Amino acid sequence: MAFKLDGKTLPVDVAFTSNGINYPANWLRLTTLDEKKAIGITEVADPVWYDRRFYWGVDNPKRLVDENAKDDDGNLLKDSDGKQIVNEGLKTIWVKIQKEQARSNLSSSDWYVTRKSEKGTEIPSNIQTYRDAIRTTCTTRETEINAVADVAALKTLIDGTYDSDGKRTAGITLWPEEVD
Repeated sequence: MAFKLDGKTLPVDVAFTSNGINYPANWLRLTTLDEKKAIGITEVADPVWYDRRFYWGVDNPKRLVDENAKDDDGNLLKDSDGKQIVNEGLKTIWVKIQKEQARSNLSSSDWYVTRKSEKGTEIPSNIQTYRDAIRTTCTTRETEINAVADVAALKTLIDGTYDSDGKRTAGITLWPEEVD
């Protein structure tokens, strides 16, 4: 909960002054609601939290799929080359995130590929298996993302679900563990 005095939010654990009286930093924690009300402090609910990765605001989901950009009159917007401008939806954004993660996961073993190209030295089988698994996992994750029907389902997929012991019970396919 937050507290307000004269329309201003009072930070907890910060001293404040009201009507010429100085109150110590711990006053808000130590007093009852009636004591706070007696000097004009009101209690207000904390703002409702929403996940900004998926929502513009409470109960206001971001666009799930791509859509052509339009001006205020509904006319399609084109770039300087005459190509249609597209406003990316969450599916496209999250697929791009998967591709970037795959690139990052592969980067630690890229030197094996360079060495093979330059010197002909074979890539160790465990490294090649790992690299193949990264690509397969990326494709699977992209398919899972593209299969969701709404923003809530995408959020659940990305975040996963967990049982009471904190064990993951569902969610997007996990990346393979890196090999040495």
